Amino acid sequence: MNIELRFFATFRKAVGQKVVEREYADDATVGDVLAAIESEWPELVGEILDNDGDIQPQLSILKNGREVVHIDGTETELDDGDRLSVFPPVAGG
Repeated sequence: MNIELRFFATFRKAVGQKVVEREYADDATVGDVLAAIESEWPELVGEILDNDGDIQPQLSILKNGREVVHIDGTETELDDGDRLSVFPPVAGG
């Protein structure tokens, strides 16, 4: 299946562009895709997933605009054409 990946702020800088499209297995989950992202861009290793394979608590990962932590977390299923957005921690006042 084809998934559109969107990166923001420091993650966009690490990837080198805002939007990337990649092919994944038809049964890929959000966790599979996030692990593949860390594998493809080594500077992101440990920035997205923790040592247990869970999403780092300060991140926002959205599937088609909805936080995956409110769906099934890393076990969230994906469909062809889905958009996965990866936001680093945001600070400010």
